[in-house]
Amino acid sequence: MTEHSTGRARVAARDTTALDLRSGATVDPPTSPVPSVHATTQIDPGQVPPPRPPEPETPLLRTVEAHLDEILSAVPQPEPIELAVLDAQGLLCAEEVVSARALPSFDQAVLDGYAVRAEDVAGAMPDAPVELAVVGETVAGAAGPSALTPGQAHKVTAGAMLPTGADVVVPAVWTDGGVVRVQVHAGPEVGSWVRRTGDDVSPGTAAVHVGTPIGPAQISLLAAVGRDRVQVRPRPRVAVLSAGSELVDITATPTPGQVVDVNTYALAAAARDAGASAYRWGILPTERRRLTEVLESQLLRSDLVLIAGTHTTEGDLVQEVLAELGPMRFRQVTMHPGPVQGFGRLGRDGVPVICVPGEPVAALVSFEVFVRPAIRSMLGKRQLFRRTVQAIAAERLVSPLGYRQYLHGQVMRHPDGGYVVEPLGDGDEAMLARMARANCLIVVDEDVTEVAEGGLVTVMPLLLGG
Repeated sequence: MTEHSTGRARVAARDTTALDLRSGATVDPPTSPVPSVHATTQIDPGQVPPPRPPEPETPLLRTVEAHLDEILSAVPQPEPIELAVLDAQGLLCAEEVVSARALPSFDQAVLDGYAVRAEDVAGAMPDAPVELAVVGETVAGAAGPSALTPGQAHKVTAGAMLPTGADVVVPAVWTDGGVVRVQVHAGPEVGSWVRRTGDDVSPGTAAVHVGTPIGPAQISLLAAVGRDRVQVRPRPRVAVLSAGSELVDITATPTPGQVVDVNTYALAAAARDAGASAYRWGILPTERRRLTEVLESQLLRSDLVLIAGTHTTEGDLVQEVLAELGPMRFRQVTMHPGPVQGFGRLGRDGVPVICVPGEPVAALVSFEVFVRPAIRSMLGKRQLFRRTVQAIAAERLVSPLGYRQYLHGQVMRHPDGGYVVEPLGDGDEAMLARMARANCLIVVDEDVTEVAEGGLVTVMPLLLGG
């Protein structure tokens, strides 16, 4: 974003997902309608001032960074658990895995060929080959001890134990493939195509370090050092619920005024994609006692509770019950879509509860901005936010002043290099089909009201598992 419609030049484009959101620094929005002003009165020092009546709660306008910082500073770090190595895939290692054995455990050939002494084949050339006697053959697997004397060769396959005295393997393609005697057409240097004992991992050294993501390569190494179980940072248990008397499940046929509950499905899928163990509870009951029971049970079984259906209606039953379970705050956040957000730590264990809007597009945008970083923090990930790129806007973009706008779009490579992005819709239309076609979010900062066609914008690619 380098241009505005007014012609003002920005000092620098701000990558909204690369900010240090744990710094605690917040900036008041330029159009805050609720300034915090307290009247002062003169009090006689000899008198005890009367207690001030409590001020009515009003929604607080706060920045995206401030709301996200509150969430990230409050989410817990689950204790490590021990899992079978295959079940640990995708998680972070929570221990220093020290090998008790050497890898490899014996000197072995790297490829098929002939194990020889380097000095015996020094100077060998295609037009002046060195001829050696073949005294044996070893394949990968159990093998008895063998040894070489000067002028001898031992045929080996990849992974086979090297005979004592051999310090190099001549690839089979560099020989005539002889069985009794072999002609060597080139002499490799000492150690070529040989894997010595402990070259990979020596006993007493760390094979996998704390904080290492466990993927196929790490599982291979864990198996090689004899570990069938490993300590990992567990997947956070996330309960996903939806609030709204107008909601019906997807198996029901909605009547006029009713809408299908898509949020618990979409948000549970998003939580799983972020790495959580997500549980879709469904639509919250509308009877107070049953609602309280459901929320209390989810607080007991979850590391994080996610509720879709945030709004600011007075007398909302869900908000009342949440407030009975702990300090819960609902605020206006300077973002669009989905400015109304809620957060609190409820229950005896102070479980984080994040409330997002009930409109499905706003719910998923809110998930990307607030919930996904929280889940990755609980997983112990270093990279909490999706990587962003700068892209050329394919058309003019308009955004409300004072609000950070998130637009769905399609980003693609530009033929001349870099990226170009095309918005899907104008930001005021909540269309699921358009969202499903999007592969990115276009981020327009709070102080930008217009981006001209051809201007630069920040783009957050929405890669699955990314």
